[in-house]
Amino acid sequence: MPLAAPTEVTATAVDTHCPYCALQCGMSLDGARVAPRDFPVNAGGLCQKGWTSGELLTSPSRLTTPLIRVDGELRPASWEQALDLVARRLTEIRAAKGADSVAVFGGGGLTNEKAYLLGKFARIALGTSQIDYNGRFCMSSAAAAGIKAFGADRGMPFPVTDLAGADAVLLIGANPAETMPPFTQHLRGADLIVVDPRRTATAELAGLHLQPAPGTDLALAQGILHAVVADGLLNKSYVDKRTNGFEELWRSVAAWWPERVEQMTGVSAADQRKVAAKLAAARNAYILTARGTEQHANGTAMVNAWINLALALGLPGREGSGFGCLTGQGNGQGGREHGQKADQLPGYRKIDDPAAREYVAGVWGVPAESLPGPGRSAVELLEALGTEDGPSALMVFGSNVVVSAPGAGRVQDKVSSLDFLVVSDLVLSETAAMADVVLPVTQWAEEDGTMTNLEGRILLRRKAIEPPSGARTDLYVLSELAKRLGQPDGRFPVDAETVFTELRQASKGGVADYSGITYDRLRDGEALYWPVPAETHPGTPRMFLDSFAHPDGRARFVPVDHVGPAELPDAEFPLQATTGRVLQHYQSGAQTRLVKELNDVVAEAFVEVHPDTAARAGLAEGDLAVVRSRRGETRARIRCVASLRPDLVFLPFHFPGEGRANLLTNPALDPTSRMPEFKVCAVALAPAEAAA
Repeated sequence: MPLAAPTEVTATAVDTHCPYCALQCGMSLDGARVAPRDFPVNAGGLCQKGWTSGELLTSPSRLTTPLIRVDGELRPASWEQALDLVARRLTEIRAAKGADSVAVFGGGGLTNEKAYLLGKFARIALGTSQIDYNGRFCMSSAAAAGIKAFGADRGMPFPVTDLAGADAVLLIGANPAETMPPFTQHLRGADLIVVDPRRTATAELAGLHLQPAPGTDLALAQGILHAVVADGLLNKSYVDKRTNGFEELWRSVAAWWPERVEQMTGVSAADQRKVAAKLAAARNAYILTARGTEQHANGTAMVNAWINLALALGLPGREGSGFGCLTGQGNGQGGREHGQKADQLPGYRKIDDPAAREYVAGVWGVPAESLPGPGRSAVELLEALGTEDGPSALMVFGSNVVVSAPGAGRVQDKVSSLDFLVVSDLVLSETAAMADVVLPVTQWAEEDGTMTNLEGRILLRRKAIEPPSGARTDLYVLSELAKRLGQPDGRFPVDAETVFTELRQASKGGVADYSGITYDRLRDGEALYWPVPAETHPGTPRMFLDSFAHPDGRARFVPVDHVGPAELPDAEFPLQATTGRVLQHYQSGAQTRLVKELNDVVAEAFVEVHPDTAARAGLAEGDLAVVRSRRGETRARIRCVASLRPDLVFLPFHFPGEGRANLLTNPALDPTSRMPEFKVCAVALAPAEAAA
């Protein structure tokens, strides 16, 4: 397979941003040499992934020419051959089975320009409603909860640097010490309280660590809220002035006294009351959630329970305090705002809103009635692949679904059943290896584009080096395919700034209004947090200070109830498994596993187990184990962790093949967000030799 040539080194370092998580740390690139820079979110720091990110730019595993499957093997082809084949096959399949027979799957790491053009391409060039993205696995429950409570979703509606002034921070289901290490410097001055079933590196930094049973976060939130009210800590003036629905909420919380919650969660009533007292006594306090409390079949309700607690304490919409969610993927915020999600149009508009359809169609120059309606969410889309009324062809951009999706074994079978699979990627990921056509695309430092970080700030990620001669941008791919599918020349621009100018217009008047943002303003270093409704507008670093986004300007308490995990342990599967990240790897690991320094530290799948649990299964440190669920089994090396709950095992989700944690995970979906339940499923543990 063709290898990447050495990358051209620029004479002057270029200021840009890290290719990984949503912190989007500032860095400078001189060729492939990385140096941190003094940017607010990282203040000159980088994690190990950031420091080594330049290695991806010269990796011999880079794809440098299109690949077409011939007689079962992927073989090099020209761009013309590959694009012509893709256009022909998509046209044939659509003609035979209808527009929705072709699906598109995007990613939360795509730039705003790519996410925008991908949604436009699906709905105009393909005419399909079948588009969603891997952000459905990450932030959809937090987004849904935020919209219910506040009327709008911006993960952190305040700058990260505000956290440095906090007296207390409650962090639920997040491990930033490993997933985004530079973030933790903003927590140094706070009394940190961490809620996590595991004793993570972040929990080690906390003054108080609560270890609830997996899947019981909602009950814990109810118990702490009960203590707030019962102990006279309710911020009544804030509740009366800025919220609706407290009386109805209290009727649902009154029965959740801390002693009852202790029996369910394992967290003592005394600790629940201690959390309530600490947050209420703090002059400035924040409550932050992340995947640990969101990736559940009732994840939206879980997040709303923590928002209810924040509202009762008077935190949201008050400078120096607040509620926020830590976005994971690099463009997890922007990626869900501009149309690659099944139910959305640009600007965070709803695709079934007639006014939104009319406006966006006008920007695109097409009749509103020509736009399809809402499509299937990510898990439902993958489940429908190859079925009689589901898609027969799939285009994948910036995602590795056969590793990252829940029930990964079944997803792999579904992908195998397709008539046609196209993958755009910079390396031959596990999903790309299954494709009929692989399109080699540029990566982060080889192209311009904007990202929206976890605090809603729009960043310009600049081109720093030239890509390999055979690679093209995703924008090029979409533009060339659109022309071959009959779209007029110019409707799908290739230049990132031109696409962004159109995105600005398409987002104008929407919740996520980017219309006042220009590349020139970003080049000049302006700190622009959306909404930015005019070029003279300074941006909105802190949302909700004057009013919330509901028509009456008030936040809403949302009554919720604890229902527990979708799948409980039993005699056959007596343990519970949870998944997450490790410091050295990112997402499915398709990129970080290519970096020697990172892979040398964590080279294979492992499973953390309490020593007593391992011993009962006939296992010890370093043994190869089989972890089995109702959906499949994973092989992983035992790591004994004395601080882990005896009823819990932990697996990172970065590894392919038999080490895929998502062979185990449960695709049970949240009824509102359609997010799957990654964070808890019933499993059994055994020695690999016994299972062989």
